Amino acid sequence: MPARMSTDYAASFARLECPQEPQWLQAIRQAAMERFSELGFPTSRQEEWKYTKVDFTRKMIFEAESSRSNGLTTDRLNELTFGNLECPRLVFVNGYYSQELSSLQELSSQIQVQSLSEVLQQNPERVEPHLTRYAGYQDHAFVALNTAFIQDGAFVRIPGGKRIEQPIHLLFLSAAPGGGSISHPRNLVVLEDNSQATILESYVGLGPGPYFTNPVTEITVGKNANLDHYKLHRESDETFHVATLQIHQDRSSKVRTFDATLGGALTRNEVNGVLDGEGAECALDGLYLVSGGQHVDNHTRLEHAKPHCDSREVYKGILDGQATGVFHGRILVQPEAQKTDSKQTNNNLLLSDDAVINTKPQLEIYADDVKCTHGATVGQLDEDALFYLRSRGIGATMARSLLVYAFATQLTETIRVESVRTAVNEYLFSWLPEGHLI
Repeated sequence: MPARMSTDYAASFARLECPQEPQWLQAIRQAAMERFSELGFPTSRQEEWKYTKVDFTRKMIFEAESSRSNGLTTDRLNELTFGNLECPRLVFVNGYYSQELSSLQELSSQIQVQSLSEVLQQNPERVEPHLTRYAGYQDHAFVALNTAFIQDGAFVRIPGGKRIEQPIHLLFLSAAPGGGSISHPRNLVVLEDNSQATILESYVGLGPGPYFTNPVTEITVGKNANLDHYKLHRESDETFHVATLQIHQDRSSKVRTFDATLGGALTRNEVNGVLDGEGAECALDGLYLVSGGQHVDNHTRLEHAKPHCDSREVYKGILDGQATGVFHGRILVQPEAQKTDSKQTNNNLLLSDDAVINTKPQLEIYADDVKCTHGATVGQLDEDALFYLRSRGIGATMARSLLVYAFATQLTETIRVESVRTAVNEYLFSWLPEGHLI
């Protein structure tokens, strides 16, 4: 890593003041910073980053911004999020918790939803068994950087046997008028045995200017627990977003995730799951819409560590202009994971001759009694379907929009939260040429 970049982050780390944090976290933070200094930022010479260049980390100096509401009100937040969706909401501005913009009064006293910084100051023993235990930083520079700079984020704990019907919304806003800001949100979600919850995790930019968001979310799901997790990335087209979602599942648990990438100059989403209990089920879905010179990279890794576990994965991409995309999905079946049933699919639609997608579905199997399949498709709009629509009096642009919309909604219609489904579809409308007429 260039000496200048190492010095900048080392200097920022030296200035970091967390006087009330526990000693165990100080030790982890220091170890993570040392590991980041050893690793440096990845380059395209590394296989996992072959098609994604993170040159912005070397060309720009990013500094943490102070928390500022910038005149935001709850009414304005409704315009930025899911409108009339009534649910508990934790709001973070530039990576810091905003109490005045958050709303938690609807929650039962037994369900814990609060700022991670508050928990670390008041009850650190509640997060010590889980925080930094799942998302490893030894081989991942961005996770190491996030771990070194842990300050705030969301902590959600659903006690055993409790089920919350309404979603819990974790909203991260970036407001950096001068550009060049960085934030490292750290989220921890704990579902204890026989519990159930829906988590919405969304990232929204409040204005132009480049900034860098580096979030890490760790989720642990207990026996017979059930989690739906939705992540929406709707930042501006000048932003950089490198995110890690790490999931650990116990016996007979069920997890479903949906990741929608709808913005950003460069986005890298890593979703990793470990099915570490017999009978666990996991479904990973993702949709990415990119155009112009945007770049999106989706890396997924599902590890089947115990027998009789099922996983399903469907990612769809729509690329226009000179956009580039990457999908690398890996299914790892350990020797003990007999009776595994896993299926992985990546479908891509290229709307221009200059759009590029690099897709690599991968199976790594060390058990002999499994059912595993994978596949990927890359194509353009069906000329026969276009001709059929044109022959019914539909214009060329509208016909293209209809076919693209149908391709995407096969996936978006699986979103169980109506307000989220509507928001994603509305963005799709605005993204398509003449889409507002559909």
